[in-house]
Amino acid sequence: MLDVQRLRMLVELSRRGTLSAVADALSYSKASVSQQLSALEREVGVPLLRRVGRGVQFTPQGNVLVAEAIGILDQLEHAEVAVAESLTEVTGTVHIAVFQSTAHALLPGALATLREQHPALRVEVTESDPETGLVGVSSRDFDLILAEQYPGRTRPIHADLDRLVLVHDPIALARQPGTPEGADPVAALWSTRDQPWVLEPAGTASRAWAEQLCRTAGFEPDVRFEVADLTAHVRLIRAGLAVGLLPGLVWAGESPTVSLTPLPDEPRREIFSSTRRVSVAAPSIRAVRRALASTAERILPA
Repeated sequence: MLDVQRLRMLVELSRRGTLSAVADALSYSKASVSQQLSALEREVGVPLLRRVGRGVQFTPQGNVLVAEAIGILDQLEHAEVAVAESLTEVTGTVHIAVFQSTAHALLPGALATLREQHPALRVEVTESDPETGLVGVSSRDFDLILAEQYPGRTRPIHADLDRLVLVHDPIALARQPGTPEGADPVAALWSTRDQPWVLEPAGTASRAWAEQLCRTAGFEPDVRFEVADLTAHVRLIRAGLAVGLLPGLVWAGESPTVSLTPLPDEPRREIFSSTRRVSVAAPSIRAVRRALASTAERILPA
């Protein structure tokens, strides 16, 4: 009988590409991963990997076993869900990946609801960028992720994951308190062309979207501050040191402390959750999603 943990290592190698990445993801040494995969080859009786330079490549038989192993792992998880559904109390552990503004705005209220309604449920939270987190859900590093998608931009589709929209979060031009709002969003955005900007680091979805927005308006933003922490954005803008773009969730239902002006076409980013399709019916996942939806509705009513 094939060893399940070795099968998981094989699947992880197909997703992550290198033995080192598999070792880091599963908390093994690289040598241990290599030994376990060699043992799996002996169990199967045929080569599954071949050396190519300093890396490895799957043999045709290795690709066949990866496809079968994914089904086996899904079936094991399906069995766990079936047992959980037979219980009268929601129990177990849900490991959630979140990005910063959802952690700040949605988690406290959702966790308080879960503690009251499902005291036997354990929730663990890790901050992760959506790109990494979505791969982590597929790989069973996380059970659920909260992610974002900006207007006109789509994230890679993971066939094994579902997507449930949680809220559409409005984005506004943020300037120093007391700045006249003005009647024309296009003119308001254009007026910032010579001012210093604060944006999230290059390579993030929000940064790419913000730069494209400014270029569409006819200028390149003068980015003086690259900061991932939106709390720092708020403080820089409030002090009159920069202008920026802030989503509604950053206020977590409280009154804004900077001047906010609508943007052209009133864009909204989509906040969604994803879990493995085989886990959708798990009582723990459903409970967490209900608590998040309830919190989001209080902060940003539809």
